[in-house]
Amino acid sequence: MRQCHYSAVETKDALDIVLFLNGLPIFTLELKNKQTGQTVANAREQYASDRHPKGEPLLQFKRCLAHFAIDDDEVYMNTRLEGKQTYFLPFNRGNNGGPGNPLNPNGYASAYLWEDLFSSDSILELIGSFIHLETDERNGVKTEKLIFPRYHQRRAVQNLIAHAQQQGAGQHYLIEHSAGSGKSNTIAWLAHRLASLHNDQNQRVFDSVIVITDRRVLDRQLQNTIRQFEQTPGVVAVIDKHSDQLVEALISGANIIVSTLQKFPVIVNKVDQLEGRNFAIIVDEAHSSQTGEASKSLKEVLQVQTLEEAEQLEAVAPPTDEDLINQNMEARGRQPNLSFFAFTATPKQKTLELFGTPQPDSSFQPFHLYTMRQAIEEGFILDVLQNYTTFTTYFSLQQKAADDPHVEKSKTISLLKREVELHQHTITQKTALMVEHFWETVRHQILDAQGIGQAKAMVVTRSRLHAVRYKQAFDEYLKKQGYPVKALVAFSGRVDHQGLDFTEAQMNGFSDKQTAEQFKKSEYRFLIVAEKFQTGFDQPLLHTMYVDKTLSSVAAVQTLSRLNRTHPRKAETMILDFANESDDIQAAFQPYYEATLLSEGADPNKLYDTQALLDEFRLYRTHLGSSVYFNET
Repeated sequence: MRQCHYSAVETKDALDIVLFLNGLPIFTLELKNKQTGQTVANAREQYASDRHPKGEPLLQFKRCLAHFAIDDDEVYMNTRLEGKQTYFLPFNRGNNGGPGNPLNPNGYASAYLWEDLFSSDSILELIGSFIHLETDERNGVKTEKLIFPRYHQRRAVQNLIAHAQQQGAGQHYLIEHSAGSGKSNTIAWLAHRLASLHNDQNQRVFDSVIVITDRRVLDRQLQNTIRQFEQTPGVVAVIDKHSDQLVEALISGANIIVSTLQKFPVIVNKVDQLEGRNFAIIVDEAHSSQTGEASKSLKEVLQVQTLEEAEQLEAVAPPTDEDLINQNMEARGRQPNLSFFAFTATPKQKTLELFGTPQPDSSFQPFHLYTMRQAIEEGFILDVLQNYTTFTTYFSLQQKAADDPHVEKSKTISLLKREVELHQHTITQKTALMVEHFWETVRHQILDAQGIGQAKAMVVTRSRLHAVRYKQAFDEYLKKQGYPVKALVAFSGRVDHQGLDFTEAQMNGFSDKQTAEQFKKSEYRFLIVAEKFQTGFDQPLLHTMYVDKTLSSVAAVQTLSRLNRTHPRKAETMILDFANESDDIQAAFQPYYEATLLSEGADPNKLYDTQALLDEFRLYRTHLGSSVYFNET
């Protein structure tokens, strides 16, 4: 229906288009034409300002499935109109690894919306297999969210299902989806579609679908997501006890089995014995776990006398869960009754070779790709390289600032004095620099409703002994300065140093299983880590990272990406790196996202160049040292 007049109060108000299915409204659309000076931004603003759900049944939550803002080039969607709080997600195809849509030689770049998404088969598929009402209850308060797949999620599932239906079991797939891609939902949709997939002869392609996550304590978010997508009770079997429970589920033919990576050898051994049955195995984020448990058994106790000895012993990273899977897969080769679907944001070369799609030039590519660049530019994660600074650059900037007559001298000189002393590279002096940098620059970031900063920082250390020493130094310095914040430490096993034993629990004052939860408390602003929490750890309030460890390749990307989680009041991140060069970090990120790093020392004079440029536009006039904008601007 075009020009749908929906309001009994504002009778002139009309939606550009409403789509109905058997008389039931399912989608509303606002269309804008760039040739008239209107864009998708105007459509979003129209929904937020003029389409009030209160008192208007058609616009109320769950009455329609989605609302679309559309122009010639882009599409955005939303499932809940909330006035000025309305938030639209991009529903674009992506363009050469970035946001937006590619040019369409046959029409509008946004034509895929009506040519593909709004086709009869697609709408039925969306309603039957994708759109989902997610419920959550915390502290007695129940909330609901209507989940609509983003474009890349829907396309990835569709492509995987079509290929598996045609090729059958025995295939390998690599799905390289960046953080911020909505991976849990994609896996849940894929698992349920694979569990009910039939070939052209109406035979089930897979007898069971096995979802494997890399957490020793089963990933509750993923488990709950898969269970909430369950339309028939009993379809999902969660293996959270022992291997016998897993074997029983495999033998009984449970449709979807959710288990942990530690049971991977048991799974592949058992499915080999079940002749005549096919399995789909979905592996979630195959890298080392957030708690560092993969390395714990290899180095339970660290016995050293010096920091240099500790760094040397722990310089070589232990095998990750990804390495262990690759070794197992390489030893077994492809199995005709097993299809593997590997989800990861940062695949290693071996992972790409084992799970990727072979190309004519003998290279390998992921079956489906959602890049870090697209996730950043669409606003789902932050660019952690935007404010990446090496210590050399930072020191250079402070030296230049010391000679700048416009910079307040007392703070700069005191900072510079501390930094000059850092030539000894002692933990005590680095601690002073980190704490003062945090106190003056970081602590006021990410304001809460009362205007109080919530920002937190992570300190990445070279070894477990370094983590112990940093924890001691941070506690001492924070107490000495009287700063009302605290530091936590995270490392596995036990450190034996100079006749004293140190553990994470003993140094923090509570069980190591509580570290992540305790770190959410406002008084804890620093988390000092050695391996642990460098991967798979999500804390949106993490704003700054101090790196005192050489990082390379995938480890660099995974570690620095701990900062990329978004928060409504978090606009940027900061990295101060004592151990790496910007070129090396750029090279590490290159396979996953191209970014321009601060490769040379920044010039503070550029600030004055920018000021001079702005002055030319006469947008403001200076009055008593402050800038006052003209009324006409």
